Amino acid sequence: MDWDWEWLKEFLKGMLKPVAALAVVAMAVALSYFQRLGLEREMAFSIFRAFLQLSIIGFVLQFIFSQDNVLWILLAYLFMVSVAGYTAGQRAKHVPRGKYVAGVSILAGTAMTMFLLVILNVFPFTPRYIIPVAGMMVGNAMTVTGVTMKKLRDDIKIQMALVETALALGATPRQATVQQVKRALVLALSPVLDNAKTVGLISLPGAMTGLIMGGASPLEAIQLQIVVMNMLIGASTVSSILSTYLSWPSFFTKAYQLETKVFSSD
Repeated sequence: MDWDWEWLKEFLKGMLKPVAALAVVAMAVALSYFQRLGLEREMAFSIFRAFLQLSIIGFVLQFIFSQDNVLWILLAYLFMVSVAGYTAGQRAKHVPRGKYVAGVSILAGTAMTMFLLVILNVFPFTPRYIIPVAGMMVGNAMTVTGVTMKKLRDDIKIQMALVETALALGATPRQATVQQVKRALVLALSPVLDNAKTVGLISLPGAMTGLIMGGASPLEAIQLQIVVMNMLIGASTVSSILSTYLSWPSFFTKAYQLETKVFSSD
């Protein structure tokens, strides 16, 4: 019990700096007020929610890291994938079974990437490595998957006449929408690739910055960051491509015609 109280005291002591950093949020709130943006409540709620969520996840991770059990790693990973699938599905809300499609795509892309990293001994299969790495991959795959599904559905809707003409001439759904799929994937993956091109030149990424601030040498930090960029590109690409394959069946009828009810709403 004494150890628990001491640990809690250390946590509260460590929160003094984050609380002091609220001064910059107060500055933003003041600017919003004087500019009449009406964002004061949202800013206050957002930062309160961030404090609460991060504090809770900190305690949860502290518990998981102290356990020598693979089950906790898998449960934490599946929880992240579930939340990410729901969020990405919300972005592509007009895609039928969008949350399911996003969840399966994110799970497959990140699991495949994680499996390769562990097999190649890039990361050991321990909570301290796997959970943060999985979180970065799932977060990026979530964004890419949501954008891919939304863009694909919107592009097909805009070019329905062109797609229907191709189908009437005997094209398969894949052949009729190949250009829309390419555009959706390029649009979704471009930010990830652009980030890889400019990493270290414009800004120092979070993983690299955290290591340097934690006392690691810059050379050690860049080695990890290179691994991070590799895994983000791999997981995001697999997840986004898989989401197009899983979305197709809901866009077409069994007779290879566009499912008009999918494209009737805005």
